[in-house]
Amino acid sequence: MNNENNSQHRLPRSLRNNNPLNIRRTSTLWKGQLSGKAATDTQFCQFDSAKWGWRAAFWLLTRTYYHKWGLHTVRDIIMRWAPPQDRNDTEAYISRVCTMTGLTATETMPIPTLRCTEWMKLAVAMAVVESGTQALDYFAMLDGWQLCREDAARGGF
Repeated sequence: MNNENNSQHRLPRSLRNNNPLNIRRTSTLWKGQLSGKAATDTQFCQFDSAKWGWRAAFWLLTRTYYHKWGLHTVRDIIMRWAPPQDRNDTEAYISRVCTMTGLTATETMPIPTLRCTEWMKLAVAMAVVESGTQALDYFAMLDGWQLCREDAARGGF
């Protein structure tokens, strides 16, 4: 195995897949998601670049969780994202995200279009918990936020 493949294999799965929040594969095909033979991970989505993985994460957090399902607190969001019945230590996940962001588990998250900083902090903290590293592409995260907001403004998925 060459050094590039070896170093790529040592990256956390979420980073190898350009999927910082480890979004599971479903019948939904996200913008920028690999499909067919290009998608080698049978459990988690793979994206052609990190910005598309971030875009999907922000769409899920803000459009689906916040607006559609009414999950407005860190606790509500993470209870759905990493539920205990899936063998997650959900309380530890919530605690770590709150410690990293300065948010409390029960405070209401702001409307995403009014205050994006809290949403970005939430997503980054969740990505750190998911990947086990802070070695994230923050420029891709900002691009993903912008892509999500542009699609939401157009009313598109």
